Amino acid sequence: MLIYLGLSAVTVFLATFLLLHFGSPSFLAAAHLVFAVGILPLIFGAITHFVPVLTRSGKAHRGVLLAPLLLQLAGLSAFLHFYGLAGRWALHAAAGGALLIALAFAGWLVLRAQRTLGKPHPGWRWYLAAIACLVLSLALVPAMDWWPTAHHALRLLHLHLNTLGFVGLTAIGTLQVLLPTVLSGPDAEAAARLRRDLPFALGGVLAVALGSALWLPLALLGALLLLSIGLRVAISWWRRYGLRKIAGDGASAALATALSGFLLLILLGVAHAFRLVDAQNAVPAFVAAFLLPLVTGALSQLLPVWRCPGARSAAREQMRTALVGGGGLRSLFFVAGGLVLAAGNNEGVWLAAAGMLSFGFGIVRSLFPAPKT
Repeated sequence: MLIYLGLSAVTVFLATFLLLHFGSPSFLAAAHLVFAVGILPLIFGAITHFVPVLTRSGKAHRGVLLAPLLLQLAGLSAFLHFYGLAGRWALHAAAGGALLIALAFAGWLVLRAQRTLGKPHPGWRWYLAAIACLVLSLALVPAMDWWPTAHHALRLLHLHLNTLGFVGLTAIGTLQVLLPTVLSGPDAEAAARLRRDLPFALGGVLAVALGSALWLPLALLGALLLLSIGLRVAISWWRRYGLRKIAGDGASAALATALSGFLLLILLGVAHAFRLVDAQNAVPAFVAAFLLPLVTGALSQLLPVWRCPGARSAAREQMRTALVGGGGLRSLFFVAGGLVLAAGNNEGVWLAAAGMLSFGFGIVRSLFPAPKT
């Protein structure tokens, strides 16, 4: 199932690029295709992989493993609404269904943390905070119809709670566990940093979300909080591993690029506050410069583990080698595409698409390696 979710996310990205080429989906349809059908289910699936590790417990129950698939169906319903193939009822049904699933999933997280032997790794709290942001964003969907005069403010809240809240908190929490795993060099400071930074990170997200909708200075304060947290992680990686070691592995290079993309997008958000960047350009830039290196870097490390579980094997290493190849170069394509998109030039889509096609070829090579002669 996890392999399906990973391949599904890559397929959704490529399908979105293809649809944009033909000019068929609206901005909202394309955004919901990427986030609701591709990213949301993949994140929930990844959480089912990491939480048993963080809480030193067994594999997730089969019912929990179904949550990402149900969320994908809900996301498809939302996409069909924005694509013009389903009425408003489909959007509300999708939001309501996803809200219930997210609440149940949060309950599972809490139970797992309570039943662990000893203290669980603080990374699980980042997932809980991320899901709390998702729950709030989903609750705002019907509120936009009930309170039309506040539609713009509620839409901004929904957007930031999803991007910086759900995706951002999940990513920053996971990166600090995943990159040390990639480089086989545990970060002894990660657990303490995660425990200390979560209240500030969550506060920063809420400040940006509320400030963007109600009071700009609050949003700027939140952006500074998130920027400081991301910079501390980057500085820690720099001191512990060094640029050469991080750039030398395709997976770690992509994950480090994702963190850089996150910091860059916070700065772009500040630029938007001063009317230097168009808000509509920020979302595609977020996808290209942050989500794409994040997903490709994470899948480069995780897909071989999911396909070849257990002890390290030659098959797993062969698959990983095919996936990490060119990881650094395609990450540069993603960031460059994000910068071009942030500037309002849609040609940046093709830079991002080139990077994703490269990763797609890597997946094909990893799943169907050339026979040895």
